[in-house]
Amino acid sequence: MAPVSEQLEPQDAGGDPAATTPLPGPPAVEEPRRANGGEWCPGSGESGAQPRAAAEAPGSAGCSGGAAAPEPPEGGWGWVVMLAAMWCNGAVFGIQNSCGVLFVSMLRLFGSSEDKQLVFKTAWVSSLSMGMVFFCSPIVSIFTDLFGCRKVAVVGAAVGLVGLLSSSFVSTIEPLYFTYGILFACGCSFAYQPSLVILGHYFKKRLGLVNGIVTAGSSLFTVSLPFLLRVLIDSVDLYNTLRVLCILMFVLFLAGFTYKPLVPNTKDKEGGKKGKSKFPPAKKICNFSVFKVLSYRIWAFGIPAALFGYFVPYVHLMNHVKDRFGDSVPEEVLLLCLGITSGVGRLVFGRVADYIPGAKKIYLQVASFFFIGLMSMMIPLCNVFGALVAVCLFMGLFDGCFICIMAPIAFELVGAQDVSQAIGFLLGLMSVPMTVGPPIAGLLRDKLGTYDVAFYLAGVPPLVGGAILCFIPWVHERQKLKERAKPVDGETTEKMLENESTLVSDTTEKPVKELDSGL
Repeated sequence: MAPVSEQLEPQDAGGDPAATTPLPGPPAVEEPRRANGGEWCPGSGESGAQPRAAAEAPGSAGCSGGAAAPEPPEGGWGWVVMLAAMWCNGAVFGIQNSCGVLFVSMLRLFGSSEDKQLVFKTAWVSSLSMGMVFFCSPIVSIFTDLFGCRKVAVVGAAVGLVGLLSSSFVSTIEPLYFTYGILFACGCSFAYQPSLVILGHYFKKRLGLVNGIVTAGSSLFTVSLPFLLRVLIDSVDLYNTLRVLCILMFVLFLAGFTYKPLVPNTKDKEGGKKGKSKFPPAKKICNFSVFKVLSYRIWAFGIPAALFGYFVPYVHLMNHVKDRFGDSVPEEVLLLCLGITSGVGRLVFGRVADYIPGAKKIYLQVASFFFIGLMSMMIPLCNVFGALVAVCLFMGLFDGCFICIMAPIAFELVGAQDVSQAIGFLLGLMSVPMTVGPPIAGLLRDKLGTYDVAFYLAGVPPLVGGAILCFIPWVHERQKLKERAKPVDGETTEKMLENESTLVSDTTEKPVKELDSGL
């Protein structure tokens, strides 16, 4: 709804001068235009949303400013940026999703028959690594707003390279908690998130296509990397395999230099007028206002509740296949199936989500969690390797569905201004269950001697989380109805005040006219 001042303007033109007199008080401020009908605001966020600090900075050209925001070039150097971001997605999540191959190799290299908690200890390496990638996301959002995409991505890739290289020189499992689980993962997080932010600087009309191509990079690496890792580990052992993977991180380090920013960062905007660097206020750096939105709060806590068992198959499925079928089957085929159908799911369900209006897109995530939980519970029931292949095909398909619509849902719940930090906070909350789930499954394997109970329990949280998410469309619609009612109430109040002022002026004029007639 348009601001009250704009609604009353056509009615007052040519009317009573007393009615056109503005009421005392602060001038009406025009609401910032949202994504579904407003201008494009370049900035941080997967969808190219303008950062909140930029919108609030005085004199800056944004959606609510007087000057129109520059249109993204829709190509040119942006295609180079797209390829660099695609490599980033592939290198980061290709290594993370192939952790099952590394996990089996670590068990063989560092294990001993006397260690009764070997699987539990080893699982912490992979789960810490994946958890830290998401845990650092809110911090990465802040640093990206302050220093820009290029600096954050280059430094992150360098840190990840150091962490991965130092992991190839350890002799026990414990140092890997820091070198691989924390140092390497933090570097990956700082390199990954700017690769999504920078896309909104270069694309608007083709942003959906570009995001699909970029996120498909992780599927391509997930499909091919397990076979490469198996060949490398069998021929040159685990240590040299980690050193070969450092080549991927070095290329990622070089790719970060291609992130040429088209929008100044928050720090530059704050100190641009005075000609010196100045940090913005804390309110503009850490924006917790997204948690005032009830539908976002439900989403931000329902998604982590569903993810306690999400990462368990990626870590333990390879070892489960060895326990169940021995060395007679190629277990890497399962990761191949997960990677292929995950890429297909991202493209197909991303397109389907475009036809689902508003917050009803959340029902796609509900269906995804239902099938992911169901497939996890079916893993122990598969006594034939072909059945496991079918389960992994379906699991990967709905895994791609869950991932590809996270940004559109965040956009619907909080709007364009807050979408960047909304996604950052969500990824940070997701880190806790993704870190805790695989070690618990490893502990159950050590205690019970089988993975059956672990996979059964891993299927329960997605069902619970999906049930929680079902309430979000209803809550979101109620919020929208309340927001629509507020401007109507304000308009009614203003009209009542105008009528009251008109009545007062009439009653003061009436005695004056009677006095004139009496004289």
